[in-house]
Amino acid sequence: LNQAFIYGFTGQTALVKQVLDTRWLLFYAPLQLFAAWSSYQLTVDLNKYAILAAREDSSIIPFKIGTWEIGFIDKRNPWVAVTWSLLMPGLGHLYSHRIPTSFFLLFWWVGVSYMAHLLPSIHQTLLGNFSQAVATLRPEWCLYLASIYPYSAFDAYVNTVQYNILFDKEQSRFLIDNYQNPKFPMPEIDNNH
Repeated sequence: LNQAFIYGFTGQTALVKQVLDTRWLLFYAPLQLFAAWSSYQLTVDLNKYAILAAREDSSIIPFKIGTWEIGFIDKRNPWVAVTWSLLMPGLGHLYSHRIPTSFFLLFWWVGVSYMAHLLPSIHQTLLGNFSQAVATLRPEWCLYLASIYPYSAFDAYVNTVQYNILFDKEQSRFLIDNYQNPKFPMPEIDNNH
């Protein structure tokens, strides 16, 4: 399927017809449609829960040790997460303590990079052997990298920003509950931030 994409992008339609296996195409299309639909539905449902939690002014557990991670809320720089993700997808998630997502992305990046012969190709490029680098590279596997890298960087950035917002809310709540005079007239909190 990826070879068909490569040939299609380069205008070689005769080769697309030769390499395209309709069995894989028929697997791919419904799976892609389901993934888009399911992601949208899950996002809508989670947004409803987030709105309810904001209205209830529910507290956030600032520190938790679990099976998969040590979770604690602290401020992180989202651009550092993006930088780590661009260096190696998954490291930005590791930086922001999203361990399962980090391992998933690292696993796929290593597998796809290996199958694409990416690192030997980069090595040949650094040595100045550009023709050898191009010959070594497997472009049908490199197509996966075009989705792994942007997703990893974007998701690491967005999650780090959202964790920072949670940190600010929880810090504000903690300071109000523990240090503020109860008779102090408090201005309304803007729930948009």
